[in-house]
Amino acid sequence: MTGRKIAAVGCMVAGVAVALGAFAAHGLKAQLTPYELSIVEKGVQYQFWHALALIGLGLWQDVAPKRSLVVASCFIGVGILCFSCSLYGLALTDWRWLWPITPLGGTSFLIGWGIAAWSLWRKA
Repeated sequence: MTGRKIAAVGCMVAGVAVALGAFAAHGLKAQLTPYELSIVEKGVQYQFWHALALIGLGLWQDVAPKRSLVVASCFIGVGILCFSCSLYGLALTDWRWLWPITPLGGTSFLIGWGIAAWSLWRKA
């Protein structure tokens, strides 16, 4: 995957985060408890920040192509899906089986950040 595609995916994921945040704040506020709303907000925050990470990794990949940057991007993408999407599901449904998926997403984030740091460290 090229750096531009990674950055483009990051832009789309950021846009979805903005839309979900607005929908939660305006469309779901009356339907969700304050606790459920805070879960959605946490998912949106992590999705947005990691979308920015994808944009940065994609731009970095374009300047200094490395397979490890693509791998880091994949782990961060999986983290967004597992962490943020499981939080959305937990807040909006009674699917309690999603709880174990959330920490898998957090672990995927950590692995992605670790690979990105290792890639930068090796470059220095």
